[in-house]
Amino acid sequence: MKKYLSAKRARAIIEKFGRARVLVVGDLIMDHFIWGRVKRISPEAPVPVVEVASESIMLGGAANVVNNIHSLGGRSLVTGVVGNDLDGRKLVASLKEKGIPAEGIITDRKRPTTIKTRIIAHHQQVVRFDREMREKIDTEVTDKVLRYIKRAARAADIVVISDYAKGLITERLMEETNSLCLDMGRPVAVDPKVEHFGFYRRSTIVTPNNLEASQASGIDIDDDEALHRAGEALFGRLGCQALLITRGENGMSLFEPGSETHIPTVAQEVFDVSGAGDTVIGTLALALAAGAGYREAAVLANFAAGVVVGKVGTATLAPEELLKAAVSNLRSGLPK
Repeated sequence: MKKYLSAKRARAIIEKFGRARVLVVGDLIMDHFIWGRVKRISPEAPVPVVEVASESIMLGGAANVVNNIHSLGGRSLVTGVVGNDLDGRKLVASLKEKGIPAEGIITDRKRPTTIKTRIIAHHQQVVRFDREMREKIDTEVTDKVLRYIKRAARAADIVVISDYAKGLITERLMEETNSLCLDMGRPVAVDPKVEHFGFYRRSTIVTPNNLEASQASGIDIDDDEALHRAGEALFGRLGCQALLITRGENGMSLFEPGSETHIPTVAQEVFDVSGAGDTVIGTLALALAAGAGYREAAVLANFAAGVVVGKVGTATLAPEELLKAAVSNLRSGLPK
């Protein structure tokens, strides 16, 4: 990794995070965690009985992307949709408490706020259940979101699309956002959902995980040759400037015109991958907004992911943590 990024350069990029401005467009989610322990199996069915010790609510989905950007010292704007309910009010209040502007968040009385509940016992997820509506948002609500994007994109260095397939990201929204950003010279970074791959054409950089890349390309990525073919197929289909496939324990693979860069993982321990993709896209966007190249930004995003998967829950990290991870890994002679 040293040949793609030096410790000095990593420090210089991270120090510019405070001046970077990111507009996040996406599906806003509340992450609800129930923490407990298991001591017995239920006599009613072969399932564990979780004795609840505590509960916590965290920002999830696009809201977690915003939270990661904020935690890393960047400035963010956000637009998305919440329901006219307690969870929606909590989400907006959580953003405001952090000093993150929330005027771009639209309340839709016809939809609930998306909330994912995870039951965690002994640092392991036992079950997850979701309360959500996945149908497309109404045209009237889309119009409001697009009006906000047109205003806010002028104040941003980069636009992030955080697509969780909860109804906000549609073909129309992507077409208008990409056209607007192309006219303004603003890059668009997309954390995708496989069913929407046709929407992302002309976006600047797209960051599917290994499964999404396999499904979208129709190629089972089980070796380097298949990875190459899948990356080339998606790169051609999307017409983007860069494609970053996140591959879990196998690191990341960055595709650019005429080149491939394979970045090994740096995670030492993996406790929870919840929200790791949010950390990747948030860090990547901040780094690009701070003047990093695609390889430099991908390496920093890889370091950030390596930190947050070692935490339990929908985690974030501070710039000091990212810098420490970058300096330690770049100076330790890890696989390059």
